[in-house]
Amino acid sequence: MIVPTADPIWEAIRNEAAEETRKEPLLANFLYGVVLNHKTFEDALSFILATKLESTTIHAVALRDLIDEALVNDPEIGAAARADIEAVRERDPACRTYSNPLLFFKGFHAIQSYRIAHYYWRTGRESLALFLQGRISQVLAVDIHPAARIGRGILMDHATGVVIGETAVVEDNVSMLHEVTLGGTGKETGDRHPKVRKGVLIAAGATILGNIEIGEGAKIGAGSVVLDDVPPHTTAVGVPARVVGRPKSEQPALDMDHYIFAGFGDGI
Repeated sequence: MIVPTADPIWEAIRNEAAEETRKEPLLANFLYGVVLNHKTFEDALSFILATKLESTTIHAVALRDLIDEALVNDPEIGAAARADIEAVRERDPACRTYSNPLLFFKGFHAIQSYRIAHYYWRTGRESLALFLQGRISQVLAVDIHPAARIGRGILMDHATGVVIGETAVVEDNVSMLHEVTLGGTGKETGDRHPKVRKGVLIAAGATILGNIEIGEGAKIGAGSVVLDDVPPHTTAVGVPARVVGRPKSEQPALDMDHYIFAGFGDGI
């Protein structure tokens, strides 16, 4: 069992859950089952993910053992999950508590489930990792290959329809919305998926294809199709996408400002 010496995120979640049991008694059993009966954040996370991803092939109890194994052997998974909660709390105006992502947001659940699958991919249990990928896709409508590399502080808002390919890289503090694709361009083999650097904001429905780089602090407009590199700290929009200006901030993922001044560039 993982027992952190100080865990402000977990303390906040427990306090919020206890308050909600007083405000909404009908949810008391739910909140005790997923939060208040658990001693650590990792315990609660593994219970929630196992309950969501269980199937007739692997039941929740066995699946929870697998998730616990990953969380114990790789403490970075829990640390990254906490950073993801911070990201959602700070960037998503619909998120009013630290407990909301853990309890209700499938984008958060999908990323953490991917992290478990990624652990098993890295440790040579590729079939299990691919099985988990399939369950994540079936249950949460998010398809992330377990070999992809994703950093911490990730906001996947709404999440439905997100696809991230095998050799994709998503660095820290990236925000993306629903129906984003980080894919290949056809039948290439080897390193064939996008590299998304720190602080990038990818708006809803954007499609980024091929082994291209989205530079640090860039912004991709909604519905854009990106086939070429996007320089750092620029805004790209359109089909095919072209650079139209610069974001107003160095890391647009943090301020979540999707506005683009048509014809003049972004913030120019």
